[in-house]
Amino acid sequence: MSGQALKGHLDLLLLAVLSDGAKHGYLIITELRERSDDEFDLPEGTVYPALHRLAKGGYLSSEWTVVQGRRRRTYRLTDKGRGALGEHRLAWQSFSDAIGSVLKGVPWPDTP
Repeated sequence: MSGQALKGHLDLLLLAVLSDGAKHGYLIITELRERSDDEFDLPEGTVYPALHRLAKGGYLSSEWTVVQGRRRRTYRLTDKGRGALGEHRLAWQSFSDAIGSVLKGVPWPDTP
């Protein structure tokens, strides 16, 4: 999926992946890819700046941990982040419903 298609939705995706517990950056990238059946194979240069921005905004907290002998920064949702996740989900649902309403009854074109 193109980066342009993700524009405006990256925060929602990152917050959602972190909703079930703390993770380090590489695991966040891996889960995004796996949960989306390889549609969201995002580069570190996209994900890490977004994580830093969300942490700076108070949506995530982070700490250094050691995993298999390697030092990694682990991110977790804050209460503010959980609230933002809920708001983003409602906005996405509203957007998705509106798109569905527009497409309702429109025949899908044949694809090769």
